[in-house]
Amino acid sequence: MPTPEETKQRAAFIFNAAADNFDHSALHFWDHFGRKTVDTLSLQIGARVLDVCCGSGASAIPAAEVVGPSGFVIGIDLADRLLELAWAKAERRLLKNVSFLRADMLALDYPVESFDAVICVFGIFFVPDMSSAVQNLWRFVCPGGRLAVTTWGSQLLEPANSAFWQVIRKVRPDLHRAFHPWDQISDPEHLRHMLRKGGVDPDQVIIENRSHPLRSPEDWWTIVMGTGYRGTVERLSLAERAAVREANLAFIRDHEIARLPTNALYAVATKKE
Repeated sequence: MPTPEETKQRAAFIFNAAADNFDHSALHFWDHFGRKTVDTLSLQIGARVLDVCCGSGASAIPAAEVVGPSGFVIGIDLADRLLELAWAKAERRLLKNVSFLRADMLALDYPVESFDAVICVFGIFFVPDMSSAVQNLWRFVCPGGRLAVTTWGSQLLEPANSAFWQVIRKVRPDLHRAFHPWDQISDPEHLRHMLRKGGVDPDQVIIENRSHPLRSPEDWWTIVMGTGYRGTVERLSLAERAAVREANLAFIRDHEIARLPTNALYAVATKKE
């Protein structure tokens, strides 16, 4: 079993590799979920926001736009290349109230209760003890402030997801994975249980049943290369990668798949005054 440090290094490697496809138009769902998470918080002008596992800024950028020049947003992530993309977006939008730092969300030294909102979009499931991580993030929320945790729902990217792993099992059975960490919290009951175990009682858990369009089979492979699947692809030889890619494209083509489910859950909690 990998150590926490090895897990962090692995996550940084995967998403640094995925950065070359992360903001491709085929993955525009990142922006949708980031902005939707910000919307659930009803941020006020002047608010102080911490965005952990911020990626390329899908939630940090809209948060900065909402809180205005009198507020500020700090986005942190382990992947330097994603942070570079986030900085570039902020500069293009002339945003001076957002900054991006390479940091571990489990080792932050900000003062307690120093943020009006803390955001974690598709990141909480990367840590071994999710409830402990939530408890740690909750410390940074000020009285009256809010915590937003967004995670994947059920049937994510099916049937393409299952087809990908079936091909991996044939080509490299040692890399096959039958379980994803977000599966533990992919329904409201389990998500609420995880949060309450961390001392956070959510005001609401919003379910969004959504599907993502594929303009062509190539869009699916772009998603593979711009998400966590990339970690598995990077461990393949060139010949193995070519075989997996062709099998994936053939599956999408043969089954005439034009949309894939990208269901999500949004949990929001308010700290009592």
